[in-house]
Amino acid sequence: MPQPPALRKTTGRPARISREEIIRTARRIVTEEGVARLTMRRLATEIGSTPMALYHHVRDKEELLLLLLDDYAAGSLHRPGPAPADPLDRVLTAARAIHDVLAACPWIVEVLTADDLMSTSALWFVEQIVAGLTDAGLTLDQAVHGYRSIWYYTAGEILVRATAARRRTTDDRPTYREQVFAELDPTELPHLSRVADRWAALTSENTYEQGLRALVDGLLTAG
Repeated sequence: MPQPPALRKTTGRPARISREEIIRTARRIVTEEGVARLTMRRLATEIGSTPMALYHHVRDKEELLLLLLDDYAAGSLHRPGPAPADPLDRVLTAARAIHDVLAACPWIVEVLTADDLMSTSALWFVEQIVAGLTDAGLTLDQAVHGYRSIWYYTAGEILVRATAARRRTTDDRPTYREQVFAELDPTELPHLSRVADRWAALTSENTYEQGLRALVDGLLTAG
């Protein structure tokens, strides 16, 4: 009995895609696999389209990451009530808000460490930090530098914790640091030797708030 002819793949325009679908699929890729695995070719394959079709919606990967940032920030970064009158409290409140939102989604920090990628939805919080620092006595230039220091501290704290947590879930072998600390020479490194067995526990404590306050106090004192 003759077999029916095989269906031939049709060519032509790929299925229409929307910017919302692009953002949704890109967010899934970076959430599950990391930013490095997101490429225009990979995204097009996931959507069932072509890279060329994607370029009608986004210029390149950098613009795509900016869209992801804005989409996430718009849904997660909510302005608090009236800004605190005290400049220091205003700075701390805005910095904590940024930290809490980003800590829940570490891949965002990985994107933002490019330094020139910034979500427009987050600019209000940046304004609060810069304004608080200037109201506390810094010049505008000093306040911008102060914001940068706060951002570096915040981003670094989140990245280190996220990377360490990811390693602990994928590899239960002792870390290189644990091996080194187990063999410290107390005559050469007396303080580290005394705290070696508690080092991991101490450094895993959440001290972001204390560090933030110390950093801001130092910025204002130095200014």
